[in-house]
Amino acid sequence: MRWTLKPKPEEEDIQRLSDALQVDGLIAQLLLQRGITNYAEAKRFFRPQLSHIHNPFLMKDMDLAVDRIERAIAHNENILVFGDYDVDGTTAVALVSSYLQEYYPNVATYIPDRYTEGYGVSFQGIDFAEDNGFSLIIALDCGVKAIDKVAYAKEKEIDFIICDHHRPGNELPEAIAILDPKREDCNYPYDELCGCGVGFKLIQALASKNGRTTEDLVPYLDLVATAIGADIVPITGENRTLAYYGLQVINSNPRIGFRAIIDQIKKEELTITDVVFIIAPRINAAGRMKHGQHAVNLLTEIDLEQARKFAKEIEQFNLDRRNLDQEITQEALIQIQENKEEERFTSVVFKDTWHKGVIGIVASRLTETYYRPTLVFTKSGDRLSASARSVKGFDVYNALEGCSDCIEQFGGHKYAAGLTLLEGQYEAFKQQFEKVVSETIDPNLLTPEIKVDARIELTDITPKLLRIIKQFAPFGPGNMTPIFMAENLHDTGYGKGVGENEKHLKLSLVQNGMGSIGAIGFNLGEKLSVTANKKSFDAVFSLDENEWQGRVSLQLKLKDLRG
Repeated sequence: MRWTLKPKPEEEDIQRLSDALQVDGLIAQLLLQRGITNYAEAKRFFRPQLSHIHNPFLMKDMDLAVDRIERAIAHNENILVFGDYDVDGTTAVALVSSYLQEYYPNVATYIPDRYTEGYGVSFQGIDFAEDNGFSLIIALDCGVKAIDKVAYAKEKEIDFIICDHHRPGNELPEAIAILDPKREDCNYPYDELCGCGVGFKLIQALASKNGRTTEDLVPYLDLVATAIGADIVPITGENRTLAYYGLQVINSNPRIGFRAIIDQIKKEELTITDVVFIIAPRINAAGRMKHGQHAVNLLTEIDLEQARKFAKEIEQFNLDRRNLDQEITQEALIQIQENKEEERFTSVVFKDTWHKGVIGIVASRLTETYYRPTLVFTKSGDRLSASARSVKGFDVYNALEGCSDCIEQFGGHKYAAGLTLLEGQYEAFKQQFEKVVSETIDPNLLTPEIKVDARIELTDITPKLLRIIKQFAPFGPGNMTPIFMAENLHDTGYGKGVGENEKHLKLSLVQNGMGSIGAIGFNLGEKLSVTANKKSFDAVFSLDENEWQGRVSLQLKLKDLRG
């Protein structure tokens, strides 16, 4: 790994903030690195308030969206709530549909099939709306580029309200309202909402017209927090407030569907990381292995026994997903190893029987292993489909644009994308993708980078420091867990590999003969030799707690070390 030490703020700025907040210089430094420069900003950071959530009518077209929904209700129209099959889409559909159904019965939900319809608004979904008498579709987490689909619906006298957070193209669909903070003509003060977050703004606006406040909508924030974590949007500004209160709901009074999942995993208090790695994969597994509607059914269920049945089904989908993911990852790794006749800048693998629902996860696993822009292909009907994943700092979407003559269609963003092409184009695409990446990537980006917030002495690490850092949560993009570096460390002689095949590293560290603090390094077992014979080494780590036999002690969570 490349270790990059973040620039240290000016000493006078550190001292000024330290004095204002009555905290030590290290905490002031960490806050300044997060853009927090004064008492008011720090108060907002540490104590998010519901009043920090913006007025939804600041979003362009919100008044039009609310008017159209109110008109639909007044005229007894049927409303179809449509969303993508991933976590952001299914939570958004659960949120908007369950809110509307509180006071209006003519509401149904629709999630497209990953395999027969693909991503986003589909012609099949619009046909379903026509066949079943729906005159208004509310599209969530998709639709801002669905120009032809919205035009098709208009021919059938079906109106669209679009709630999206993806960047629009040059032309917008002819919808009644397009709620998207990334619209260039939208002056909403925060443009990093997820799809479920935009859905929340819509119900916030509807609620205000019915005399309800943001406080009344807090029970819906468990869905929003889950989508924020799963969609990897920045946990800054309004997202931080929504995630903060959403986590409180998850841990104190979650909806029945979440309760059924949490009861299965038997974990006391969930962090945003737990939401990302425990709850989100289960919700995602429905769309990957069966159908996203299963996730919506679970998230909108109000009977606990029925929710437990749904949760049990989804748990099985997740187990199946995990087994497939491991199996395909192994096959893909073998393919890469067998074709290592030359040093490549990319990893591109293909097998026609790989399950389309997990190739994105496999691409992520391969990127973690080889740290190269990666594509995993499988057969999908008479085409090949692929999921692309990138390394930090390299725009895989732009690289795919450079191969567009080989591709039938593609979409996505800087670090993740999807594409389809004709099977006969596979070899030409593979060569072109390697050429484009090799000519445009900075070779440094092929070594993983770890950004270090600050140097620290072991003697500075105290329970009080950890207590304050825990208040920086929820962590995520824009507010990552602080990473520290300590130099001239020694193991006390008790260092060892632990876990299956001793793949983890357990140490007891001192610095300059002082300190003595436990450390755990997951998947760092091969680094044991760096620490042997009380040799001196440096380490990067976050601060953590170790609970053993009822005792809680400070420990370092090692990210990397070097002699």
